[in-house]
Amino acid sequence: MQLEYFLILGAALFCIGIYGLVTSRNAVRVLMSIELMLNAVNINLISFSNYLDPANIKGQVFTVFVLTVAAAEAAVGLAIVLAIYRNRETIDMEQFNLLKW
Repeated sequence: MQLEYFLILGAALFCIGIYGLVTSRNAVRVLMSIELMLNAVNINLISFSNYLDPANIKGQVFTVFVLTVAAAEAAVGLAIVLAIYRNRETIDMEQFNLLKW
């Protein structure tokens, strides 16, 4: 397959993630949008790696690192959301005013 198809798929996923990040008020949906954006980046890394130098696996190695960071981000993000939900009883992003005086 051609590189353009994968880049279009990655751009579409990234745009859907940005849209979900900007318009969502739910914290869990925001975390899912960030994960979608990271997966779009992974698609681009793998497609460029296969297109530019198919013998090396540099793009796949970077993808494994991005997946590791994404898993840690999801775990920490969900822990923060659960802690805020226990205190505030809501996961609405408009209600997160913990740092305001």
